[in-house]
Amino acid sequence: MADSQIADSEITRLLRVGPGVDLAAIDTSATPGFDGDKAAGEAALAEGAQEVADLQEQLFAASRGGDTRNVLLVLQAMDTAGKGGIVKHVVGSVDPQGVSIAAFKRPTPEEEAHDFLWRIRKRLPAPGMIGVFDRSHYEAVLIHRVRGLSTPEEVESRYPVIVDFEKEVVAAGTKVIKVMLHISREEQKARLAERLERPDKHWKYNPGDVDERAYWDDYMDAYRVAIERTSTDDAPWYVIPADRKWYARLAVHTLLLDALRSLKLEWPVAEFDVEVEKKRLAAT
Repeated sequence: MADSQIADSEITRLLRVGPGVDLAAIDTSATPGFDGDKAAGEAALAEGAQEVADLQEQLFAASRGGDTRNVLLVLQAMDTAGKGGIVKHVVGSVDPQGVSIAAFKRPTPEEEAHDFLWRIRKRLPAPGMIGVFDRSHYEAVLIHRVRGLSTPEEVESRYPVIVDFEKEVVAAGTKVIKVMLHISREEQKARLAERLERPDKHWKYNPGDVDERAYWDDYMDAYRVAIERTSTDDAPWYVIPADRKWYARLAVHTLLLDALRSLKLEWPVAEFDVEVEKKRLAAT
C-alpha cells in the first residue's frame, strides 16, 4: 500500500454520511483519507485492482457452492460527475462475467405502468455478482422532486418504501454501497465545455444538461433529503468529492474493496475427492 494512503477503512469512514449532511459544506475538490497527488492516487488504484478482481472471483465461486451473497454499487450524480469512469476504471478491473450493469434511463411505457421499483427489482444482481446501478430507484425522489414529475405527496411516500426495499435486499444477502459523486457546478460547466470543444466528446454532450443546471440548488436539496431519509446502518450513503476524477475512482474502489473484504469469503470446498481425481487424471 502506498505510504500516502490511509487505511481503506478510514476512507470509508470519512465518506459515510447520514442525517444532518450539509452538501454545501463538502469541498468537492478534497481528497478525504488520501494525502497523495494524482500520480499516487492512480498508483494506489492500480495496486488494489488485483485484490478486487480476486475477491470478485471468490464471490462468484462461492455462489457455485450455494452462497447467495452479492454486492450492489449504486451510483448517483449530476451529469458529467464521472459515473462512466467509475464503471470503466474501477469495476472494469474485474472479470466481466461476474458483473451486471444497469443504466436506468427514462422509464419506458411498460415500466411506467408499474410501480417505480418494478424495473429495479428486475436488475438486482444474482448471487455471486457485483451489480452496478448507473442511476437507480433514487431518480424517483430526485428528478421527480425537482421537476415535478410526481406530486409532492407521491415523492414523500417513496422514501419509506425505498428504506423497506433496501432492508429487504440486504436481508437477502446483498451488500449495498450507495454513492453520490459530488461535483461542483463550476467543474460540471468546465466538463461540458470540454465536450463541446472536442469532436470525440460531442456524442457525450446533451443539450438538456444545460437546462438542468438551472435547477442545481434544487437538486442539491433533493439529494440532501434523500440521504437524510434513506441512509441506514444496512445501506448507508457515501458522498464522494468528484471534482478530481482520479480521487473519485480511488474512493469508490476503496468502498468496493472494503465491502468485499467484509464478506470474509472462502473458496468453496470441493465436492469430490481431490486425491482420487489426481490419480485418475494421471492415469489418462
